[in-house]
Amino acid sequence: MTVNLQSITIPASTPNPKGLIVALHGWGANAEDLTGLTPYLNLPEYTYIFPDAPFPYPYSPNGRAWYDLRVENMYAGLTQTRETLLSWLTNLERETGIPLSRTILSGFSQGGAMTLDIGLRLDLAGLVCMSGYLHPELEKQPKPDFTSFPSVLMMHGQQDTVVPLGAAHKAKSLLESWGVNVEYHEFSASHEINLQMLEKLRNFIQRRLP
Repeated sequence: MTVNLQSITIPASTPNPKGLIVALHGWGANAEDLTGLTPYLNLPEYTYIFPDAPFPYPYSPNGRAWYDLRVENMYAGLTQTRETLLSWLTNLERETGIPLSRTILSGFSQGGAMTLDIGLRLDLAGLVCMSGYLHPELEKQPKPDFTSFPSVLMMHGQQDTVVPLGAAHKAKSLLESWGVNVEYHEFSASHEINLQMLEKLRNFIQRRLP
């Protein structure tokens, strides 16, 4: 089954891209929210794709959501989004000509949580979780029966009041207990993506997709 998500693509400046960077926005944002970061990464030889989450955001007509975070509907839509993203990412390999092994999946906040949720299931070049967290069902399950995991870059602000720093510590500890290679950085920042994070992201991309 082919699954289409509305997305924004920024093509590489070369006919043969070094790799593909997929970035998942946070709750209430949309695909355009992260496109402005690409000039700061200064990696024109890579293709970027920014998908819109499948669900409307309840508090703004322009916002999107990967699943509901309101208390009365907490995590509603997560299973559907997981299946949608897994199918969509697999199809990207055919559509772009760039294999999953040359693809980095990244995300901010709720997008970071989705990155960890689905990214560990795929043969990707790497995962990037910015100000993210683990879904409760992932926290509770034993080590997944996978032969290997992608390397993970985790970054979090020490003054984050939206996703507390403890959520990052918990995710890091669990992933490392599974044998995942985790590169972890904290910054004097709130719930945001700052220039220091983008420099770490740039270095990670260049190492994983030289």
